[in-house]
Amino acid sequence: MSTDERICSIALTLIPGIGRTGAKRLTEAAGSAVDVFALRKELSQRISGVNATLLKALDAPEAFVRAERELEFAQNNHIEVLPFTDRRYPARLRDCVDAPVVLFFKGNTDLNRRRVISMVGTRKASEQGKQFCVDFLHDLQALLPDVLVVSGLAYGIDIYSHRAALTNRLSTVAVLAHGLDRIYPAVHRKYAVEMLAEGGLLTEYLTGTEPERYNFVGRNRIVAGMSDATIVIESAAKGGSLITADLANDYHRECFAVPGRPGDLYAQGCNNLIRTNRAVLLQSAEEFVACMGWGTAATHQPPVQQQLFPELPPEEEKIALLLREQGAMHIDVLAREADLPVYRISALLFELEMKGMVQTLPGGMYRSS
Repeated sequence: MSTDERICSIALTLIPGIGRTGAKRLTEAAGSAVDVFALRKELSQRISGVNATLLKALDAPEAFVRAERELEFAQNNHIEVLPFTDRRYPARLRDCVDAPVVLFFKGNTDLNRRRVISMVGTRKASEQGKQFCVDFLHDLQALLPDVLVVSGLAYGIDIYSHRAALTNRLSTVAVLAHGLDRIYPAVHRKYAVEMLAEGGLLTEYLTGTEPERYNFVGRNRIVAGMSDATIVIESAAKGGSLITADLANDYHRECFAVPGRPGDLYAQGCNNLIRTNRAVLLQSAEEFVACMGWGTAATHQPPVQQQLFPELPPEEEKIALLLREQGAMHIDVLAREADLPVYRISALLFELEMKGMVQTLPGGMYRSS
């Protein structure tokens, strides 16, 4: 068996009967995809539910042949293979229960930017919806020039979000529902190529994968999972963007929706999200930044509680210093910067919050008090 984590991670996705959550569970329990295969005879003792059928399936040389071919394609085409355990893997996504065990990325950006948003909506965008993409990202760039914009390269709101990001010199990443051996829809190839310079293309799918309908639902979980917040701009009463919004809520990420006129077909989905408290009403970039707690905090006197704790344990001091220097940060990004597991960061943040040194914000964000 291979000792290359990339090859083993790809091979794991090819084993029948495991599925997304199963692959993630095995990788986490074993410590790496390499160890899933290397320790396969011991897995049943370590993980409940591992049976003889699964163990036999892991003895699959054909999966490694296919994985080696995929890695060769990636290397020949300057594609990064990002196993679940790689530090470059989107930290926010890693925390999701159904996160892919491997991603393929072609481009030039940090997928763990301090601030990441996703923008989604109907494929039949109105002129008002298109203009909102342009105006929102123009204003957002003035406030937060380092934000990363994620969408799905589809017709309508997706492509207008990417285009508006490019126009405003914002990094933008398209999450695809197929392998990186093609672009779908083909008419968006021009923008996909432009995105490679400052942004890129991301997928969990192997080459040869067709853009089948069910792949787009899988794609949506990556869009929601790798972002601090999801913004729905226009949607009918049913649609893929509403699935993305529900996934964002399931992942405890903030969700926003742009309201529309009652009776308008592609306002129904957004209005329903707001009415049922599944999304915050959004009208401007300034409102968005304020709600996310991403604005520049005014200088103020530290609360009395801080003065009661002049000395902190080393790990707490590390977290407090990061938040003081960097501003608001997502818990997953904070864990990566501090080089500590999320469960430990969560406990430390709780202690700091009790001491009045940290403030909790929407969408898993924290900032110094």
